Amino acid sequence: MLEPHDIHDPVDPENLGQSLDDVVREHREKVVGWIKGEPGCWGFLAGKAVTHCRSKAGRSLSDGERRIVWNRLWVFLEQIKAQVGQK
Repeated sequence: MLEPHDIHDPVDPENLGQSLDDVVREHREKVVGWIKGEPGCWGFLAGKAVTHCRSKAGRSLSDGERRIVWNRLWVFLEQIKAQVGQK
């Protein structure tokens, strides 16, 4: 039987979006820290995002895949930051 990670690319936009949502939801305090510029929050969130994607894929991510995860996470966090600033 095929597992989901056998047929889904971890950096496919739909899969990656869900992974990043999960990481942000599970680590809201670090997201708030990142918005406030607290040291270590970006590295923590970036590491969690890569770990989450790696787990879903069932394998290590390539350098290029990790860069995609980091880039998409940064854009996602910037969107959150902009939304928080508007409230």
